[in-house]
Amino acid sequence: MRLLHWTLLIIGLMLIACQLSSGQRVVENKKRTFEIDFNNNTFLKDGKPFQYVAGSFHYFRAMPQSWGRILRLMRAAGLNAVTTYVEWSLHNPKEGVYNWQGMADIEQFIHLAQEEDLLVILRPGPYICAERDMGGFPYWLLHKHPGIQLRTGDVAYLSEVRTWYSELFSRLEPYLYGNGGPIIMVQVENEYGSFFACDHRYMEWLRDETERYVRGHAVLFTNNGPGMTACGGVDGALSTLDFGSGTTEEINGYWNDLRKNQPKGPLVNSEYYPGWLTHWQEPEMARVPIDPIVASLREMLSNGVNVNIYMFYGGTNFGFTAGANEMGSGLYTPDITSYDYDAPLNEAGDPTPKYAAIREVISEFFPIPDVPVPTPACKVSIPEVTLIPIDSILNRHVLHVVASPKITNTTPLSFEAINQYSGLVLYEASIPANLKTDPMKLTVEKLHDKGYVFVDSLFVGTLSRQNNVNSLPIALGLGETLQIIVENEGRINFGTPNDFKGILGRVFINTQPIQNWTMTGIPLDDIGRLSKFIHNKLQENDLHPMKQLRLPRGFPIQRGPTLFYGTFDLNELCDTYLNPSGWGKGVAFVNGFNLGRYWPLVGPQITLYVPRSILKQQGNEIILVEFQMVKKPLVTVQFDSSPMFH
Repeated sequence: MRLLHWTLLIIGLMLIACQLSSGQRVVENKKRTFEIDFNNNTFLKDGKPFQYVAGSFHYFRAMPQSWGRILRLMRAAGLNAVTTYVEWSLHNPKEGVYNWQGMADIEQFIHLAQEEDLLVILRPGPYICAERDMGGFPYWLLHKHPGIQLRTGDVAYLSEVRTWYSELFSRLEPYLYGNGGPIIMVQVENEYGSFFACDHRYMEWLRDETERYVRGHAVLFTNNGPGMTACGGVDGALSTLDFGSGTTEEINGYWNDLRKNQPKGPLVNSEYYPGWLTHWQEPEMARVPIDPIVASLREMLSNGVNVNIYMFYGGTNFGFTAGANEMGSGLYTPDITSYDYDAPLNEAGDPTPKYAAIREVISEFFPIPDVPVPTPACKVSIPEVTLIPIDSILNRHVLHVVASPKITNTTPLSFEAINQYSGLVLYEASIPANLKTDPMKLTVEKLHDKGYVFVDSLFVGTLSRQNNVNSLPIALGLGETLQIIVENEGRINFGTPNDFKGILGRVFINTQPIQNWTMTGIPLDDIGRLSKFIHNKLQENDLHPMKQLRLPRGFPIQRGPTLFYGTFDLNELCDTYLNPSGWGKGVAFVNGFNLGRYWPLVGPQITLYVPRSILKQQGNEIILVEFQMVKKPLVTVQFDSSPMFH
């Protein structure tokens, strides 16, 4: 019997070790529960009343190497939970292809949160908004189902959501609170009350689909702006609100309105705004003062309200992930690359004065853990890095490297029709030979989003959806081939969900429609091939990045978007900020990593955040794809130790 006893004990210890190694915390002989006590308007965690103060941190807006530090800063501020969206497009970038590594390693993110003693509030959408391209939906839904009705009971949409949720929750079920993990709440949809469809059957279906996996091991909830719960709520899920600072009268009014649809239950502000988002061409970065934020936070916490601070850490829209909103003269305004959000932790994950003020308020209601506040990460500057122009993207040798196979069609095809996520598409067609007006008038219907117009590879002007400019004059006799390079500036994230890209309507010269188009996709996603091409080009022409090249001031990119290349070394691996002042608009890559879009001509964002985890001490490579012009005689950029905004 003793032998059997010791054998069972050893087996038990081995099982515990396996659970610990997989990141799951072990709970001794008791069932964990997280539920709602409607009679007392509170949450119950393991049977005891519970209030949370949480902060939003989207794992997909930071490098994985920084997750632990940021989560520790959140816990050191007194937060007891972290809230994150799940971005479908990140994990499922192409149909049938799934990504759970690196920045997409959501299980590691949850594990790190649990290690920092933070509970997790999960917002799987499937629509998340979040100022992300297409609100987090993968673009290929529009390729596979051009007529899909997102966020409704459309059978094609429901089928795709069911497939996605089966993949997602098969991984995340073990992390639900009732299963021993940190996830206490799971969202059903996202601010659905602001969506025009108001499809109650869809909301009921999505609630049931989510509950198939949650099965009572976490609380289901919805979130909406004040007055939006009638369409945005659903029975069986707790209704919560989103709003920023306000007077006592205003905030009480929000709760009183909520009580009309949900008479009992804990009060939750799921998105309490300490800052706000910013768009390109706005006069300055959005900033929110500290005093009203801490005053409203103190009032809510004192009244037992559960609060999630959106955003506590904003981060960066790396690559082509930034979205856009339906606003402005063209009903389209793209989001900037930075998602700093004027949050308590800035874009680099460093504490701000707002962090200290919020921490002080939280300390009045919650115990502040004995966790030291990490010091800011080191920053480095480089006064000047010389770049050399490599070639125009329109050069056939460059196109051979960066472009997809050509596609022909009578009318222009969208990015989605040719199955391209982002980047550029080159549209080419012949100019009618029988025209006698000078200048001719080019008109492009439904251009999404920016069009760089060329004739026989000579630049003639720019069209803009954002600024509602869809026509320009073209001098007669410039050439025979019309070329329009269309840039995807980000799909709308809040508003119209089916935001196709490219030329979606007809193209006219004067009143004559242009037909028989050739489309060449330039997705700018295979930087490895592009880097190899650049190295070969440098060797062939005996060029070196350290050579100082002078360009005429205001040098336009006459022959199409142009590649620029340079290298730099570092004495110490630290965060930095790429400063492209004097350049026009384009995309920047460092060591093959897409930092995002830059546009210092309009701002308000000037610099791009460069995390140290993508850098090395020797031989860092920088590639700029400049779309418009260089306004400085020396082709250089610099790296700053702090961000720059207008």
